[in-house]
Amino acid sequence: MHASSFAHMQNFKEKYLSKLTSDELTIFDLGSMDVNGTYREIFDNPAWHYRGLDLAEGKNVDIVLKNTYSWKEIKTDSVDVLISGQAFEHMEFFWITMLEVARVLKPGGLCCIIAPSSGFEHRYPVDCWRFYSDGFSALARFARLKVLEVFSRNKKGPKDNDEKDLWKDTVMICRKYRLPFFYALRQRIWRKLMHWVLIRRLPL
Repeated sequence: MHASSFAHMQNFKEKYLSKLTSDELTIFDLGSMDVNGTYREIFDNPAWHYRGLDLAEGKNVDIVLKNTYSWKEIKTDSVDVLISGQAFEHMEFFWITMLEVARVLKPGGLCCIIAPSSGFEHRYPVDCWRFYSDGFSALARFARLKVLEVFSRNKKGPKDNDEKDLWKDTVMICRKYRLPFFYALRQRIWRKLMHWVLIRRLPL
C-alpha cells in the first residue's frame, strides 16, 4: 500500500465516520491481505468491528472468500462500511464485484473504493485496469449506489516524481440508498437477476 492511499482512507474516516465513533459499525475491507501495509489501524475503535476479506488466508485476512464475484460468506444488508484499496485493478470483472458490494451494504451504508489511474503494471496475480472519476461514477450507477464524492489525481503536477503521485489514485465514496419497501425490493430483485446473468456463464 502506498502512502497516498493510506492518506485517502484516513480522510474518508475523518470526514464520514468521525461522528460515529460511539456507534457499533461492521467494517469490511475487501482485498485486505497485508502485502505492504493495511488500513486496519485507521479503523481501530472499540465500537467498530473491522474484518479483512481476501481470496486466500494470510495476515490481516479474517474472512476468506471462495469467489471474487459471489460472496456466499456474507449476508445481504449486513455491512455498515465497505472499504477497498488497490484491489479493483486486479479484478478481471470488477463490475460483478461491485454488485456484491451493493448487496452486502446496509441501506444507508457507505463504501470507499480506491484504485490507481496510473502507474506501472503490477500483477497480483493479474493487473487489468486503471480507473478515472467518470468510470467509477458509472460503476456506482450500475450498482445502484449514490455517489457522494469521486475524484482522481490524474493530472500532472509539480510533484509527479514523488511516490505518492505515481499511482494518481481515484477515490470514490458511495452510499446505498434508503428506499421504501417496494422500491428496495424491486432494486434487490434487479440486482440479483443481473448478478445471476453475469456469473452464470462466467469464463474461468
